[in-house]
Amino acid sequence: MDWFFYALLSAIFAALVAFFGKLGLQGIDSTTATAARAVIMAIFTVGFAFALNKTSLQGIDAKNWLFIILTGVFGALSWLAYFYALKVGDVSKVAPIDRTSVLFAVALAFVFLGEEISVKTIAGAIAIVIGIILIAL
Repeated sequence: MDWFFYALLSAIFAALVAFFGKLGLQGIDSTTATAARAVIMAIFTVGFAFALNKTSLQGIDAKNWLFIILTGVFGALSWLAYFYALKVGDVSKVAPIDRTSVLFAVALAFVFLGEEISVKTIAGAIAIVIGIILIAL
């Protein structure tokens, strides 16, 4: 269950991003804030990689690079949209809508990665949708 701990940690950190992001966006442009955040994240993650001695780029082939680049592009687009939504909307409404990414991720994993979707997964997805409607709309 190592993955579960890190997934939960990610959720906690994401909640803090929403909270501090909303506070930090007051009076500034959301795109500027996103760019500043990206620089801070780059410095932090590169420092983290060096601290763990995980800096070798050997073994990363063209296919890996393609998906890493796509992840970076879509991550940046996600941040730009998220920070703008936080700037103009309520955290209590923006964060749940943003978390619908779970539904898209499950669907993509099923269609393109061949991951199985159980009745339990479908029930969970329905519960997420109902929860989002109750919280955000």
